[in-house]
Amino acid sequence: MNIKKIAILPLIAITGWAYASINRNGINATVSANQQINIEQKLVTNSQETPDLKFKDENGKTISLKSLKGKVVFINLWATWCPPCIHEMPSINELRKIFKDNKDVVFLMVDVDGKIEKSKEWMKSKKFDLPVYVPDGEIPRELFSGSIPTTIIVDKQNNIIARHVGGADYSSKEVVDLVTKLLKEK
Repeated sequence: MNIKKIAILPLIAITGWAYASINRNGINATVSANQQINIEQKLVTNSQETPDLKFKDENGKTISLKSLKGKVVFINLWATWCPPCIHEMPSINELRKIFKDNKDVVFLMVDVDGKIEKSKEWMKSKKFDLPVYVPDGEIPRELFSGSIPTTIIVDKQNNIIARHVGGADYSSKEVVDLVTKLLKEK
């Protein structure tokens, strides 16, 4: 009897954690992307310097946020074991398909566990066409509190336009319209 209780306790804890991750506030189980993304208000203003986040690709090449100035950047911090991350990944893949031929939109799928090979295999197994990176240095706490998924959208001037913690539908009209609007800006 005690062995069954011991085996069930971790399962209950994991289930509770997954539920809490998906249902952040305990009141509203669904969060649409436009509830968290305010396209009129920048989170970092022009007078504040956006941190120069750096990421490594599968070949060990470092890419910095500042080097992407002039492009709209979609950064998703995630892990292969994270249920809300897995749930939102098809919508991110759909968003990338919409903008795939536009060289001014960059997608950075950042595995916060640093397991790039495992993430690449996971993407391949799901038939997602999303480039995988790992952090190359610290990500400031004001941008990444440790909760995943965390998504950050950066405009062409390196201003952080949106930061969303938790799962969302990134193939929604609101997000497509936001990226389209950012692409039209100088």
